[in-house]
Amino acid sequence: MLDGIRFLWNATKGERLRPWRSAYLRWRLETYSGKKAETVGPGDFWEFFWKEKRQFFRFLRWTGEMKGYAASEKHM
Repeated sequence: MLDGIRFLWNATKGERLRPWRSAYLRWRLETYSGKKAETVGPGDFWEFFWKEKRQFFRFLRWTGEMKGYAASEKHM
């Protein structure tokens, strides 16, 4: 889970207390949902997060797996 927290920390750089303003997260939300990134507000962000929380946590687990694969490749 530490990898997931690290990902969130990096993805919200400059907007950690306002993740809906993160250009990266708005872009990802637009890609996933089709809602225009420029129109994403706090309510949209938290509604999307709440509806997709299972997928979100699944993604965070995946980032940890990918980091593990990258680390094992580095040591070969």
